[in-house]
Formats: sequence, structure tokens, C-alpha cells
Amino acid sequence: MSKKTWMLIAAVFLLGGVSLYLNRDFFRSDTVQIGHRTLPNRNRRGRNAPATSLVFLCDRDLKFTSVKVVLDSEFQTNKFAHPLWALTTDSNSVPTKNFPYGGNIRGMRPTVKGATADPLEPGVKYRLLVEAGGLKLEHDFTSPPATP
Repeated sequence: MSKKTWMLIAAVFLLGGVSLYLNRDFFRSDTVQIGHRTLPNRNRRGRNAPATSLVFLCDRDLKFTSVKVVLDSEFQTNKFAHPLWALTTDSNSVPTKNFPYGGNIRGMRPTVKGATADPLEPGVKYRLLVEAGGLKLEHDFTSPPATP
């Protein structure tokens, strides 16, 4: 091969390497940010209804396959901790970016038929466990203090 051919081959490899370096985010696994926020409960009915509601926020739309909330202390010692709230889907759920604790997510149903979310104790640490396709996500949070 001539010197010109070797130079072209080297240039192609160099440009390919630069392209891979610049597009390295393409090869990374997806990271999803999950947070939570407390909002005043506008539909408060009765004395036992909480004054605030807890809402979970994701940085992108996700098709959830499983959503659970467990006590963090129980989860630390038992990976199959009893969920306080658990939803699952048989088919595709609707892509969602945020959802309230204990609320409905379109396309999902309670894991146990007729089950509702247990109330959260103020100041206790909990863990949200979410599955969306191949992603398994966790988010630790502390329930908001009770306000009259």
C-alpha cells in the first residue's frame, strides 16, 4: 500500500475516535432523577385527611411497571419489605412524569386488589422503589411533618 492510503486509513481512525469521544454520552446508561415535594391538600375532606400531599417528580416521562413505597429501616434488613403502597401494570402504563403518593397512575392498578396506601408517619424515612422497563430506581424521602 502507498503512503497516501496509510494516511487515509489513519485519518479515518482518528476521526472515528474523535466521534466516539464526542458522543460518549450515547453509550452511557440512562440516569433518571427522582425527587419529591409536599403540596397543600386542596381536596381535604374530614379531620383524618392530611393537610399536605406528597408528590414524586421525575426528570422525564416514564412508563412504570412497578411502584412501591416501603419503610427504609425495614428495607435495609429485608429486600422484600412489606410495601405501604404498591402499584403494578399488566400492560403498558401511560408515560408519567409526576404522581402523588397513594394516587392513581393511569394504566396501573394496586398489586393487591382493593388495597389502598397506608398513611405515612411524620418524620419517618421511607424508600420509593420504581421499575420502568429495564430501569430500577430508588428514592429515599422523609414524610412531611403533620400540620393542623
